[in-house]
Amino acid sequence: MTSNDGMTRRTFFERAGALSAGLLVQSRETHAQIAVPNSSGTGTPALKAPANACDCHMHIYDPARFPMPPSQRVAPTSAAVPQYRLLQKRIGTTRVVIVTPRNYATDNQVTVDAIAQLAPNARGVAVLHPTVTDRELTQLHGAGVRGIRFSLTDAATAVVAFDMVEPLSKRVADLGWHVQFNMTADQIAAAEALWNRLPSPLVFDHLGHIPGSAGVGHPAYTVMRRLIDKGRTWVKLSVTYDNTTDGPPGYADVVKLGQAFVRAAPERLVWGSNWPHPNETQKPDDARLFDLMAQWAPEEARRHRILVENPATLYGFGS
Repeated sequence: MTSNDGMTRRTFFERAGALSAGLLVQSRETHAQIAVPNSSGTGTPALKAPANACDCHMHIYDPARFPMPPSQRVAPTSAAVPQYRLLQKRIGTTRVVIVTPRNYATDNQVTVDAIAQLAPNARGVAVLHPTVTDRELTQLHGAGVRGIRFSLTDAATAVVAFDMVEPLSKRVADLGWHVQFNMTADQIAAAEALWNRLPSPLVFDHLGHIPGSAGVGHPAYTVMRRLIDKGRTWVKLSVTYDNTTDGPPGYADVVKLGQAFVRAAPERLVWGSNWPHPNETQKPDDARLFDLMAQWAPEEARRHRILVENPATLYGFGS
């Protein structure tokens, strides 16, 4: 054997060893187990999140530092920023949009604090009444808030009212904020005249709560598509478990609805985890929910748009 042959063989084995080590590391990363409060399962998603992927809908509950007023709603426990960081580690997202939950009514301190903790990769959506002052709006904008939310699916626990939508939309439009709606599909369909009057961009939570069994045949889908086509409306791909008849793990009916939105307007969609899943006693598997993106948007370019580019536009990341 020549020295050159020996060097070739030695190099081969060195490279083979390095390759084996690399595959082992990759395998360990692929099969990492990360337990997260308010989430079932511990595995990581099969789908790798791109750099700067954004979770555009989650909530923080931190009663030890920010007490909540009395409410019929039972607030999740173990749902502060340290616990959410575990979810980020598990699913691979790095940017986040924190939405003030109903348990805090119109007190947005917990959201502002969480934005600061997760800065510069965090933005917020507040809950407000029309009594908010211009000075307060300016302060919230400086803190990273980029929208306001109306959660009106349950009148018994709602902390805002339908008649507040239009006056507040006019107040926040000059800031470039959007108005976000958590409403039933029937409510969305019935309010088409209002949506057309609002001056601010609109965001509909959770696929508009359109039942998967109705899908694109529901009137809310038609209304939302008209609004999307006007260029100032966005839809969140989130909370499949509220809309499904087929159920986990596949959520086939809601996957079909999400695919219809992606085919129609990938430039007007964002994704959200809805962690810590406040309405669910049986918490979903967040890794499997994230993996639905591979079915909603099989093309990598469209997934990147939904997970990275659209949130950057809607919430002002990188600006």
